[in-house]
Amino acid sequence: MKIAMVGQFPPHVGGVGVHIHTLSKELVRQGHEVYVITYPHKDIKDIDGIHVIGTRGLNIPGVRGLMFKKNAKKALEELVERENIDIIHGHYLFPAGAAAVEVGKEKGIKTYVTAHGSDMFEVYKKQPLMRSTIRKVLKAADVVLAVSNALRHEIIATGVSGIADKTRLSWNSVDVDKFSNKENNSFRNEYKLDDKPIVLFVGNLIKRKNVDSILEAKKIASSDYYLVVVGDGPLFKKLRKKVEDENIRDVIFTGARNDVEDIIPSCDVLILPSFSESFGLVLIEALACGKPVIGSDVGGITEIITDNVGLLVDPKKVSSIARAIDKMINDDDFRYMLSLNARNRALDFSTITIPYDEVYE
Repeated sequence: MKIAMVGQFPPHVGGVGVHIHTLSKELVRQGHEVYVITYPHKDIKDIDGIHVIGTRGLNIPGVRGLMFKKNAKKALEELVERENIDIIHGHYLFPAGAAAVEVGKEKGIKTYVTAHGSDMFEVYKKQPLMRSTIRKVLKAADVVLAVSNALRHEIIATGVSGIADKTRLSWNSVDVDKFSNKENNSFRNEYKLDDKPIVLFVGNLIKRKNVDSILEAKKIASSDYYLVVVGDGPLFKKLRKKVEDENIRDVIFTGARNDVEDIIPSCDVLILPSFSESFGLVLIEALACGKPVIGSDVGGITEIITDNVGLLVDPKKVSSIARAIDKMINDDDFRYMLSLNARNRALDFSTITIPYDEVYE
């Protein structure tokens, strides 16, 4: 079969891109042909047997989404004209999902959309002007996929006609060969770090990810550790300035990296204290590397972190975050016990399930 995907894709970094890449690689492995239409980037190229199509446009906040919706729709229409596409799949309800369902309806092609979290938890809930657009996408899609049960319930709560019957759970998955518990100290060596424990954050530096609270927690922690922040975003300069102005010791900002699988094995615990999170892909990546995790007691995170692999915290309370880090760092036996269970928990998310009915017909 020929499948057209629309959404974020490497070399762009982020959980959506990882999800599309993982699914696309498995489809190619099974003999299907996959095309991905993604955001503009100077380094767009085909990878892993996947045909990658970059669009035109500018990466300017507020304009980027609208431009991508228009340009992705045009690119998808051109692709459908050239190839006998069987399935269209939009990842993220707007703009990718909107472009996908419009072309799908015009051309009579079965269309799937995947909600990845912030499209519902942030855009739909907090931007009233976007609600009608997202509801139209949900209504027009033939199948709606959600990456966690928490997100599935949020979608059904919109009350869109027939939404409960066509909304399905479709877990994110982790490549347990790429993310492994083999010893790797390349990151420590790169930054010339000693044996002091490392607490690692990986993600976009945006308000929702709550990195500011990790910095506040470090100020009051009783434990001694390096805090490594991997990622980029609109808050990068502000957070780094906070560390300098308030003299918060042993904090390292790496910027965006595309070698997270080599960084996680060097750390001792990974933390994701988001205010909202549909899933938390980096959590299962850390678990696959045999690392215990700390995450917020919200959304899809609670579907990943069990008592024997990590700790849940209140993202609104710095003291809760600080206590969890101290427990992990100060109690070696506790941390070791969690690490023994981590890899097995990750294996629960290692199977890549193809979500298309047509593949199994």
